Amino acid sequence: MRYVCLVYFDPKTVFGRGDEARAILDHESGAYDKELSASGHMVAAEALRLPDQAMTVRVRDGKMSATDGPFMETKEVLGGFILIEARDLNEAVRIAAGIPLAKLGAIEVRPVVDFSQPRPQL
Repeated sequence: MRYVCLVYFDPKTVFGRGDEARAILDHESGAYDKELSASGHMVAAEALRLPDQAMTVRVRDGKMSATDGPFMETKEVLGGFILIEARDLNEAVRIAAGIPLAKLGAIEVRPVVDFSQPRPQL
């Protein structure tokens, strides 16, 4: 099953260039990506630009509106994702715990929808 590991962090912490952040960005993250690839867990990974370069699109009553960036009351932003293959949620969480940026922020682990299965009942 596929899981997306959404990487959230405070850009001031990550890009403030402290020694821990520098080591994580310059060495640990790339090494962990290679480890995930070698184990067959890695599907894809991408870093995202900061929210000030994003747009939010909404369509209401057939009319589209686009606004600058997401507007959130939080210091942490979505900074990237890693799409992985894992047996189950427990294995996905174990893999996510190894993501070096978890030391500076948070990793949300969420299953990817399998559209060949029935939709969830709410």
